[in-house]
Amino acid sequence: MTTPDNWRKSSYSGSGDGNACVEVARDGGHTAVRDSKAPTRAVLTFPTPAFNAFLGALKADAKANG
Repeated sequence: MTTPDNWRKSSYSGSGDGNACVEVARDGGHTAVRDSKAPTRAVLTFPTPAFNAFLGALKADAKANG
């Protein structure tokens, strides 16, 4: 995977400069994740289906635990 140039910050990044969270980018069949406070450091990449399953599990847990 090449370094994506389409990074998006989480909607939960907070106010102000919004650097208190993570950024994600999709590139082909992978999803990259990086720390928005240190964007030049390491990037984690996951197969997009696995990342989508992870997000789905988080949303289900949040809904179940209100």
